[in-house]
Amino acid sequence: MSTSPTFPCSYCLLLLLLVAALLASSSKSAATAAAADRRSLITNGLGMTPPMGWNSWNHFHCDINEKMIKATADGLVSSGLAKLGYVYVNIDDCWAEKTRDCKGNLRPKKSTFPSGIKAVADYVHSKGLKLGIYSDAGYYTCSKTQPGSLGYEEQDAQTFASWDIDYLKYDNCFNDGSRPTVRYPVMTRALMKTGRPIYISLCEWGDLHPAEWGFNVGNSWRTTNDISDTWESMISKADENEVYAHLARPGGWNDPDMLEVGNGGMTENEYVVHFSLWAISKSPLLLGFDVANATATRAVAHIVGNEEVIRINQDPLGVQAKKVRMMGSREIWAGPISGYRFVVMLLNRADTGDEDTVTAYWDDVGIPAKSLVEVRDVWEHKTLGRAVAGNISATMPPRSCKLYILKPVG
Repeated sequence: MSTSPTFPCSYCLLLLLLVAALLASSSKSAATAAAADRRSLITNGLGMTPPMGWNSWNHFHCDINEKMIKATADGLVSSGLAKLGYVYVNIDDCWAEKTRDCKGNLRPKKSTFPSGIKAVADYVHSKGLKLGIYSDAGYYTCSKTQPGSLGYEEQDAQTFASWDIDYLKYDNCFNDGSRPTVRYPVMTRALMKTGRPIYISLCEWGDLHPAEWGFNVGNSWRTTNDISDTWESMISKADENEVYAHLARPGGWNDPDMLEVGNGGMTENEYVVHFSLWAISKSPLLLGFDVANATATRAVAHIVGNEEVIRINQDPLGVQAKKVRMMGSREIWAGPISGYRFVVMLLNRADTGDEDTVTAYWDDVGIPAKSLVEVRDVWEHKTLGRAVAGNISATMPPRSCKLYILKPVG
């Protein structure tokens, strides 16, 4: 009969202490590496409130050039929109030549950006604005008219920094099939390595739920596919984006895509709903119409230039509003803002029919049920003459909304 070898207790204790030390060392090394990784990824200090500005894609698609980018910067300033916070002038796809130069560098398209991107950046900066650029975490951009940055992340990041770029929209087309969580951090690290603060917009389309991992990689992340200038597209993007409301916070925002206000595909009421939803959702407010056209700008200035609605979007508390009740086509969206106040949107999203009444009760919103509340209508720019008890109601036609700021006063 065989017997098992025996060891002194002191030997066992020594072995246990050695294993514990190795595990602790490994855990500490992993934690240190993870902390260093987080620091290297997204400590750029940008996006403490959602970015505001303009992007070329929704209105112009590939029909862009340096003259119209400069004219857009001029339009933002002359219209007063820049003073309201619309400071990013973002060039989207189709700005580069189809091939890199002999050293592997991206080249601005000679026919449309003959002065180069750095000259455009200098012009935009001279107006007190910021310039954004576009690339892709794949071999080509989505238009397939210019190279993507996959495999060239450090070189392209250095190029963007040398041009004094302030914002990068980073798309997801024509990639190698690897996960976005593998490809996107490579560019983020490369941008951080340049030392230039560049806002990082992950245009990943909600492919791999970027709201769940984007905060350590970008300043905002697309939660949806591309928007189009229709009610159906816009409202569906708001619905998809709302699911991730709890993950938005200063420095990292859910992005349901750019604004379509002013492009002509929706009614006035629908555009008011659009702008209201983006504002309360703390979404980036990136205009998509022809800002250089003064007539077009005047036509929508009362919507995109509503300072009270903009202040909701830019509120420092940084909490994204959520749907708190859904009663058929009647919805209540609400969330806290600074100063012990609440934003509340009453939405009639019916497609057709008569006017309908939507009611928000205080306990739906998060206000004690017996409170007296001061009510500010931010589209009418009016405060109700008396404090309101219990609830607020509004009757409105289909595809329209009311937007209020509530402040408990008793």
